[in-house]
Amino acid sequence: MGWMETCPVDERMRFVLAVEAREESLAAVCRRFGVCRRVGYKWLDRYRAEGVEGLKDRSRAPLEPPHQLSSAAASACLEVRRAHPTWGPLKVKAWLERHRGGRWPAASTIGELFDREGLTVKRRQRRRGPPGTAPFAGCGRPNEVWCIDWKGWFLTGDGARCEPLTLCDAASRYLLRCQALARCDGVHAWPVLDAAMREFGRPERLRSDNGPPFASCGAGGLSGFSVKLIKAGVAPERIQPGKPQQNGRLERLHLTLLQDTASPPAASLKAQVERMHAFQRSYNEQRPHQALGQAVPADVYTASERRWDGVLRPPDYLDDAEVRRVRSNGEIKWRGELVYLNQALAGEPVGLIEDEDGWRAWYGPVLLGRIDPRKSRLRPPKRTRRSAVDNPGGLPTATAATAAARAWNKTGNV
Repeated sequence: MGWMETCPVDERMRFVLAVEAREESLAAVCRRFGVCRRVGYKWLDRYRAEGVEGLKDRSRAPLEPPHQLSSAAASACLEVRRAHPTWGPLKVKAWLERHRGGRWPAASTIGELFDREGLTVKRRQRRRGPPGTAPFAGCGRPNEVWCIDWKGWFLTGDGARCEPLTLCDAASRYLLRCQALARCDGVHAWPVLDAAMREFGRPERLRSDNGPPFASCGAGGLSGFSVKLIKAGVAPERIQPGKPQQNGRLERLHLTLLQDTASPPAASLKAQVERMHAFQRSYNEQRPHQALGQAVPADVYTASERRWDGVLRPPDYLDDAEVRRVRSNGEIKWRGELVYLNQALAGEPVGLIEDEDGWRAWYGPVLLGRIDPRKSRLRPPKRTRRSAVDNPGGLPTATAATAAARAWNKTGNV
């Protein structure tokens, strides 16, 4: 039976005083307080051993819980976390299983450990829209799509400007290049891509935004950089303007790069470059990735079978296409008239293919537009509701896209 009063400690004290008075037997006192003799002896022994503190309730938790995080496991988890402050419990657990083997606590238990140690920062919950996965449907295997972009500039401790160019494989998240360049133009960006293709082979497509040097406002959105890309046998793929989430895999990499290497920046540009090189090795070979089943990118990525010899070859066209060479001012001569296309195509051959809507101008896989015979000008292709990622060179109709694909496949570039 339990104690009759609502304050057990007071009742236990009265019970002890009644027993110590020796006016009644212990059995009689136990009957008066409504407890058995076993309970009475227990509280009497605790009072004699600890005094009043012994009459308070004690926790019923076991002294050594069988599922409690051991001190050795906790030290290992904290060691990995302090070495990689941006890693969460899932990545820490995956790293420990990979490098140290054995069984480790659940990620939720490791997360509670980080909370107790003050190693986590609570974030404000935000309402977000449902994610869209259609732009990334084609990233199913390594080297199908590479992503390229500028990280965004920041100043190092000595005031030097640092703006890294990053290049990664979309399927495996393998960081191919992370390099700080002197200027953000095609002259400096192309050697980085060229070196990556010589080392890893050529991708099928290269995804970028619509800014320079990857694109321009000319026909087909082609720039000098994208023209070289097509001549290397790689199709340019541009996201829609104002839609960075279509290149979200690289944008997420940029956040990790900022947190690990530039928060705060290094004291000098040289030290910052060394940090980025160390980050590239760690990101590829040590950091588990949840989208890869907690594998590291180096386990998933394989070099491309489409090797790159460094020779830029202009695209070929089928026999039914009329080929015109673009003049130095970006014009071609068509039916006795001059039609302006794009100055980035100076010296390049363009293919004119006739369909039900008239004559369309193509450069490799990229639709430049339709030639208006009445005004001798190039009209841009009509945009459809299909994603810009699905139609990297302007969004052509199905018939015209088929003709261009046949011409592009003839060269064996894709």
